[in-house]
Amino acid sequence: MSQLCYGPAADVTLAVRDSRVVAVVEERGGYEGSGDPGEFAEELAVGKRRRVAERPKNRPIVVGGVIAAVVGGAGFGVYALYGGGAAADDESRTTSAPSAEVKTGPLSAIEVQTASTRFLTAWQQGQVSKAAAGTDDATAAAALLTSYTKDAHLTGVTLTPGTRTGDKVPFSVKATVSYKGVSKPLTYDSALTVVRNKADGKPLVDWHASLVHPDLKDGDTLVTGAAGTPPVKALDRDGEELTTAEYPSLGPVLDGLREKYGKIAGGKAGVELRVVRGKASEKAKLSDKTLLALTEGTPGTVRTTLSPALQAAAEQQVAKKPRASAVVVRPSTGEILAVANTSHGFNTAFQGSLAPGSTMKIVTSTMLFEKELVTPGASHPCPKTYKLAGWTFHNDDDSEIKQGTFKQSFGASCNNAFINFAPKLSNSDLTKEAQEVYGLGMNNWAIGVPTFDGAIPVQSGAQMGASLIGQGGVRMNPLNMASVAATVETGVFHQPYLVSPSVDDRALAKASRTMSSKTQAELKEVMQFTAAYGTAAQAMAGLGPDYGAKTGSAEVDGQKKPNGWFTAYRGDLAAAGVVQAGGHGGDTAGPIVAALLRAGG
Repeated sequence: MSQLCYGPAADVTLAVRDSRVVAVVEERGGYEGSGDPGEFAEELAVGKRRRVAERPKNRPIVVGGVIAAVVGGAGFGVYALYGGGAAADDESRTTSAPSAEVKTGPLSAIEVQTASTRFLTAWQQGQVSKAAAGTDDATAAAALLTSYTKDAHLTGVTLTPGTRTGDKVPFSVKATVSYKGVSKPLTYDSALTVVRNKADGKPLVDWHASLVHPDLKDGDTLVTGAAGTPPVKALDRDGEELTTAEYPSLGPVLDGLREKYGKIAGGKAGVELRVVRGKASEKAKLSDKTLLALTEGTPGTVRTTLSPALQAAAEQQVAKKPRASAVVVRPSTGEILAVANTSHGFNTAFQGSLAPGSTMKIVTSTMLFEKELVTPGASHPCPKTYKLAGWTFHNDDDSEIKQGTFKQSFGASCNNAFINFAPKLSNSDLTKEAQEVYGLGMNNWAIGVPTFDGAIPVQSGAQMGASLIGQGGVRMNPLNMASVAATVETGVFHQPYLVSPSVDDRALAKASRTMSSKTQAELKEVMQFTAAYGTAAQAMAGLGPDYGAKTGSAEVDGQKKPNGWFTAYRGDLAAAGVVQAGGHGGDTAGPIVAALLRAGG
């Protein structure tokens, strides 16, 4: 007899004998019952000594006032006890037929553990149909779980659940990747969530591909075989190798470089387990990812524009804040000198799509100056509130500037000094300005790895007014906003790039026109004022006089604090950063950007 564990009642033991569940009642003698270890065992009358006859499958066993779920399987033993006390005692005495009504409300601990146990057991035992049936998307689950064995060549799977938290159950995975005589172990952690089926109330595993492996997105698959793309060795601008061990943020960047340049960099593919992206991931510009190399390929080399000193500084700076991202570019050329993110799984700095808040006022001011609607020194009040198309707009902290200049409103980031120009503008004016002068929103940047190039949709009414201050439908990332500051510094848009276009003869994006020297001078005047006396002054202290900056705070629905933005230039360096849910940009992203400008000399 191989003992599994004890129930909470001192007189009951659950054990396995000859591949069958055995419940032994140790009260003045011994009585036992048995059942199939792959299913739930039978009910035992609490406190009574009797032999329990074998009952139909799929029935819970009630032991000492608690429900015990015992599951057997090769290499996998899961045993869980739930309940206790009066509630469980009531359940043990219930003999009426189950209600035909659909069960609703929160899931119980028993339901969560039961659903998760059945799913994990079936998956481990290779019972794909049974595992898939225990999810809320049986078709997708069956396809990926089949591929897990067939295409990823994963065998000997052992799943070990962790401690349940609410409806979520973490678990660890141990398996072996075997391909053409070569094998390597694979271990990783994942988690599943149990939900209630709306149709019948049944607890089911909430199916997502990330359940199978945390690097998978829905629609992705795992494949083991000869890599379609040879590996690459990415080099910094000085010719030294870039690694994630030294620069943790570069994981997505290195994946993107391999996808783009692996076939032309001179390398030879090896055999590996990798994530192959589906349509949704491709649309999001996510690259295939290597999870385990069975045999190493021979890498080719790709030189990037990254500065080792600035990249190290960027990694250090973003690590100081949760959810921070930053980019440094060289305005005169467009070379990207550094890119870093606190979170290493997604490159927010290049691919993020976030409202830029008041940093967008740089583009708005460019438009206003070109249209000669205002000048930096012109008297232009910023009212506490402004009504547009039925909306009432407020300034931060309900501030106002009754008698001041436009430059002062820019420096204080006073919203309504910009929104009150809306009646004088066409719906498409801001969109055209961003595209034609700053090269934004055209979806044609070719930097060497995937990017999001910004979005400035044509909007009307209050949404158009909100766009003027970087809200509404406007979306940017630090790469976009670093490019905006760089364009102000030089007066000309230079598309940022990470790999020289001479490597693959690709064409860089161009803006259809440049700002006038007069407009550039006006922009520099307001940005320098902001860096010296406005909301950016504290962060930019000591970096002048050839500098300029703009802060931003972007409100996000359901988020207590706004995203903090900051973009600035100093000489032939421009940088931008965002700290999501960080608060005011001058206090959060500002120190990051300023430190990078200092590090660049």
